[in-house]
Amino acid sequence: MQHIASTLIDHEIFLITIDNPPSNSLTSLVKDKFEQCIVEINSTPQLKAVVITGVGDKFCTGDDLKEALVKREKDIESTIANLHQFGQIITQIENIKIPTIAAINGWCVGGGLELALSCDIRISVPGVAFRGAGVNVGLQASTYRLSRIIGESRAKYMLLLAKSINSQIALEWGLIHEVVEPAQLIDRCIKLAKTISSKAPLSILHTKELINKSWHLSSEEANQANWASLSKLAHTADYLEALRAYVDKRPPEFKGE
Repeated sequence: MQHIASTLIDHEIFLITIDNPPSNSLTSLVKDKFEQCIVEINSTPQLKAVVITGVGDKFCTGDDLKEALVKREKDIESTIANLHQFGQIITQIENIKIPTIAAINGWCVGGGLELALSCDIRISVPGVAFRGAGVNVGLQASTYRLSRIIGESRAKYMLLLAKSINSQIALEWGLIHEVVEPAQLIDRCIKLAKTISSKAPLSILHTKELINKSWHLSSEEANQANWASLSKLAHTADYLEALRAYVDKRPPEFKGE
């Protein structure tokens, strides 16, 4: 049965697993379940990080093209609604307040690439094909996020040719952050998530928010936003706790206060 599995790890890490064989494509049902997961994440205050992965040797191959054909032949409104739903999901994932990690276990194609790009950290296994395939199906995608991450020139090379790059090139270009063996992938991503969860929670939230905002701000606006954030964090109990822990030579005990 096509679905998404969600697992709560240590009460603070939310693991989403796309389980829609054979290619982990995004049917309407899968997209609906993604939206349900996002609602659950945003309504669970104790969560510290999210990990997204796929089952088998595919991360995600994007929209289900057979279903897309049925919608397009039915009426254009169904097609537009389908595309809009996916765009909303990607934006919602990008705007999740806590850090998100893509555990890329295999093919990362089309909408699957966009899904990975919407995450804050991307960890891959060797041999993955990363491809922006919009021009192969008469659409366009990833133009904003991919160019922001790897640069305009490389993004044009990938997107205009629908060119696949492998994990090693993706690592060299900054598309992904690490390459690990398949058996280690989830453990590595959970370890990264736990490292994040050990940091000051409010600092993590402010840092992600400011990074996401900074792309759209002038240097003056960015400086103002940075100062406003620092002023708020300086008042927190966690900042005081960090200073005391440093002086006492012990690990800090952050409470998100």
